[in-house]
Amino acid sequence: MLTTRTQLVFFTAWLLFWLLLVTTAVQDFARNGGSELWHPILWESSSGITSTLLLLLQRRYTARYDHLLATPLRWFAHQLPFLLAFWIAFVPITFGMRHAVYAMAGETYTHEPWPQTFVYEDIKIAVFFGTFVVILFGVLSYQALLDEKLRAERTNTLLRQAQLLRLQQQMQPHFLFNALNTISSLMQTDVARADATLMQLADVLRATLEVSEQHQAPLEMELRLLRGYAHLMRERFADRVVIEWRIDEALLAYPVPVMSMQPLLENIFKHTVERRRQRTHIVISATREQDMLVLRLEDDNGMLAQTPEGAPAGIGVRNLRARLEALHGDAASFTLTQLAPAGVRAEMRLPCAS
Repeated sequence: MLTTRTQLVFFTAWLLFWLLLVTTAVQDFARNGGSELWHPILWESSSGITSTLLLLLQRRYTARYDHLLATPLRWFAHQLPFLLAFWIAFVPITFGMRHAVYAMAGETYTHEPWPQTFVYEDIKIAVFFGTFVVILFGVLSYQALLDEKLRAERTNTLLRQAQLLRLQQQMQPHFLFNALNTISSLMQTDVARADATLMQLADVLRATLEVSEQHQAPLEMELRLLRGYAHLMRERFADRVVIEWRIDEALLAYPVPVMSMQPLLENIFKHTVERRRQRTHIVISATREQDMLVLRLEDDNGMLAQTPEGAPAGIGVRNLRARLEALHGDAASFTLTQLAPAGVRAEMRLPCAS
């Protein structure tokens, strides 16, 4: 089925085609000394009206076979019967109009004898019919190709959304598990602090509900979640961690994957703060470098684990890389870098359009 836009293009091209034929006929008629210009206008207009009516009739009854475009021979076979209709109907309708208009003008329309007229006009209409059918086949095939491409893109989008939703659902219980462990450990030493921390957790969970159905959220919302998690962890490691925030306020509205920074901060606490007695200095930054939004979390004590090449990363890192791939493909990146003499930098780069 032709789309409305394609139908409009077809109609415009059809109108221009017949306007060109009428103009050419008028010029030839005048060049040959003719004075009554309505004659050539009538000849071409009557042919155009009849052709339009017959082609609309053909299209109405053959549109049902558009599903056969993948098998061209079958599609063309269903168009051929209408060539017979053109041969039978074109001359009587077209010449009938011409005779009627001439009669109303008090003149007589003369032409070749009917047998010669039928043969000549039917040869012309056969060429015209064949050209139209071939063009129609090309347009319909191209549209079918675009429709198939659109369906494929929609399918890929749905699959990508399902993947992102699964990954986000995987991260939320993981975050909650670690937060509850923190509260559990506090309850052994300071019930009041544990209660306050539980209220902080409730606020963080409330914030996660606001973005639970989204794959991306403004950096401002992501930092709200991250600050809430950082507050929870500082309650547990108050004397062993210092967090410095270096955030470019102009970037707060830019979208980032939901809960993408929290697992990186969680890794610092799990692999560095928990395992080392000395104080850990953590720097969290958000900057812009040309057309990229750069998010970094780095500490001054961590050491990258030496794992065999190809060994699976932790759940947070695997999850984050999968989400970046689903959202941005090769346009985004995530790297872990060992700093000297100690420390680890986690860096995420995202497309940042102006």
